[in-house]
Amino acid sequence: MGTWTADGDPRLSFWLRVREFAVPPSVIAAATARRLVGDWSAACAAAGVDVDVSPRALARTHGRELAALVRSDLRRLAPDLLRWHWPRIAPTGLLRPGLTVTLARYGGAGRDRDGPVHLVARTPPAWADAGQRIGLALWDASRPTAGAGLHPHPRPHRRFRLDLHRHLWDALRADELRMRCGADVLPGDGADGLPPPDTAGPGYPCAVDRWAAEAAILLRAEERPDGPVEVRLGARRRLYLDPVPAGDGPPAVHVTDVPPSRPGVLLPVLPDAATWALPDLDLLRARLIEPGRLHPLVAAALAPGLPAVGPSGAQDPAGRPRVVECRGARHRIGLVDGVLVPLDHDPEEIRREELLAALTGTPLPCLQVIDEVHRHPEVLDDVRARLDHGDTAGALAVVEGLLGPEALLRAGALRDELAAAADRRVTHGLFRAGLAGAVPGPLLPVRRGSSRGHPRHGQGR
Repeated sequence: MGTWTADGDPRLSFWLRVREFAVPPSVIAAATARRLVGDWSAACAAAGVDVDVSPRALARTHGRELAALVRSDLRRLAPDLLRWHWPRIAPTGLLRPGLTVTLARYGGAGRDRDGPVHLVARTPPAWADAGQRIGLALWDASRPTAGAGLHPHPRPHRRFRLDLHRHLWDALRADELRMRCGADVLPGDGADGLPPPDTAGPGYPCAVDRWAAEAAILLRAEERPDGPVEVRLGARRRLYLDPVPAGDGPPAVHVTDVPPSRPGVLLPVLPDAATWALPDLDLLRARLIEPGRLHPLVAAALAPGLPAVGPSGAQDPAGRPRVVECRGARHRIGLVDGVLVPLDHDPEEIRREELLAALTGTPLPCLQVIDEVHRHPEVLDDVRARLDHGDTAGALAVVEGLLGPEALLRAGALRDELAAAADRRVTHGLFRAGLAGAVPGPLLPVRRGSSRGHPRHGQGR
């Protein structure tokens, strides 16, 4: 098949940026190291996942059987892989806010259960999403609002569910991704009665070649003998699948946009993860990303046998002295004792020039450049993206590499960005503690380019 380019395809450009900033290599490495030694709690902490589940307490309230099942799943959880595959919104690429997703369902387990118990992952509402954290909790069908706190949607979402896609969070089943995403099958052109892959609009291809098999998986899980199955393509368009048995082969699917006449029957919804083409697969096919820049478990599934060279970390923008045109000469500025300073001016001259600047005079060009770097650095967009995606350590590493670890930030866009990020984290802490209202006014810094009120359909696709 041919390859695509990111030109004219907003989806590929969107996912390239998400893969660059959303799940840093340092987070993946730290979470993986802790998971491999069996410390699932520390792995969650490294991946920015808050755990509100205690297997020991669960054994007292729900019985040892359910506690053992939950503990087993927590040990298999790769929290960084869950973050990698979490649905995202355009244009920011942030985690879809206010969402409750089922990871595993324990039907009838425990003492006197009136309904299934779900292991769920939740993202906070948009006004409290600082740090882009995910929470793990239990949702009990017999007590649907217990333990939900201020979360706006504590009930598991019917469309966004991962209990039928454990390979998107379960480290022991991550190799199933290749088969479930159709990596070995070239995209079809609407064969077998299916709509074309771009039925959702340009740049948002559907995984139509997998719909039949995924619909069959869904129907078995819902204990239904046959279809139809609802497919939601965003907020407004819906299709309806009716799997048709085809002997010993995979089922065929009849697709229509006319709702079936089944009064009072709630149709099962094809999970979002099965509706859309996997972005990582499209990026690989377009040759826009190397396997080494993917999550290691994703790379091992989609490109087996290739060396898993991890992506490089942030480059040090001040690793070498920067050359500045200063009064007809080429001077250098660089880090000395953890502070960005001019290297070709003696300290006495620098003190005189700083005093002149304080008296509203025009300082040396070298000092002008240093001041501009403090207030509006070229890496501001990089720092902002890392802060928005919760990578505070990465953002501070970029700042320290540019200005030095001992630098005092001056008034300007960079300091404002760091201060706003700190304010947002305070708001998130209040939400977690149950001390914030629905939308607290003064603690709501607005993030640029945010479409919080209108998130796109799953995973920004």
